[in-house]
Amino acid sequence: MKLKAIIFGSTGMIGQGVLMECLESADVESVLLINRRALNSRHPKVQEIIHPDFNDMSSLIPEFKNYNTCFYSLGVSAVGLSEAAYHSITYDLTVKIAEAILKTGQDFTFCYISGKSTDSTEKGRSMWARVKGKLENKLLSMPFKNAYMFRPGYIQPLKGIRSRTRWYNIVYTVFKPLYFLLKPLKKYVTNTSSLAKAMIRVAANGYEKRILESADINKLAEAN
Repeated sequence: MKLKAIIFGSTGMIGQGVLMECLESADVESVLLINRRALNSRHPKVQEIIHPDFNDMSSLIPEFKNYNTCFYSLGVSAVGLSEAAYHSITYDLTVKIAEAILKTGQDFTFCYISGKSTDSTEKGRSMWARVKGKLENKLLSMPFKNAYMFRPGYIQPLKGIRSRTRWYNIVYTVFKPLYFLLKPLKKYVTNTSSLAKAMIRVAANGYEKRILESADINKLAEAN
């Protein structure tokens, strides 16, 4: 299936990687970026819409009808946030956007970037893991053509990508010279290119699992 992909989060580290791989992939026909601030991509595959209020996507539903895939990497760190604030940004906002996409009536594939150790029981001690587990369960229950949850562990940014979070960049700078040592740890470590390639392949061809861990991500990225 040729992908016509909407990307949420293309100004972030993971979203940048997804966009780069979409532009290089023959499986991706077109890309729609939904951003609060302009990325200003000039690639012929790309259309960008600046939309200040992500809580109200109703005006964009007619535009969404031209697409069949959503790559969703919007998110924030839970550090310093109350559970209510984190839930509002992580769960409530994502569900609103997913519901808007479903209103198109089109057969959509939804790919969500979650995280390693996400709690599907929704009952664990870790606040962020409970909230992401609740969101995964919700997305998997929604009537998408397909929905896939990606749970990467450590993600090394490649191709000049940088995180918008300062302390993340410090971590990535420290570990960059050691990445060749971390790379073989495929159950725990991946990179922005591999993650994006896996998302594109799953959206285009399907996959037997709905929740993909780092080992699945790396296996898909390395497949011929």
